[in-house]
Order: sequence, then C-alpha cells, then structure tokens
Amino acid sequence: MRNTVQLPDDISRRIDSLVERSNLSRDQIVEDALSQGRSLAWQEQWVSGVLEGLSEADRGEFASETEIEAVLNKYGSS
Repeated sequence: MRNTVQLPDDISRRIDSLVERSNLSRDQIVEDALSQGRSLAWQEQWVSGVLEGLSEADRGEFASETEIEAVLNKYGSS
C-alpha cells in the first residue's frame, strides 16, 4: 500500500541529500526511519561514517597487523 506524505522542505532536502550520498531510494530512507526508528540525523551520521571509511580505504589507511591482533586478543577471534 502506498501513502503520500507532505514533508517540510528542509526534511525533504535532507532526504534528497541522503539519496545522493547513499544510493538508497527516498522510500528506503523513510521506511528505515519509520520501521527501525533511525532518525535522519542518525542516517546522515552513518552515511558520513561509511563515506569517510571508504575514503580512508582509498588512501590505503588500514589498520596495521599489530592493531588487528590487539583487537582480536581483546575480543577474541571467533
């Protein structure tokens, strides 16, 4: 079932920005907010974190073997 909702311009612009940055549809973003309780602010922060991580990876900025071993030792490898 489809519903139509009128949103304030600022919220609509934020959703559009998330669409451009995440490759998700408007429907997916709104559905996530409603069904999972993830606010637009949370989604914006999550997308920013993912994009920053991708940029770091593109620059070759990965955890060192020593850092990975420290995490595995702290939390276990399973």
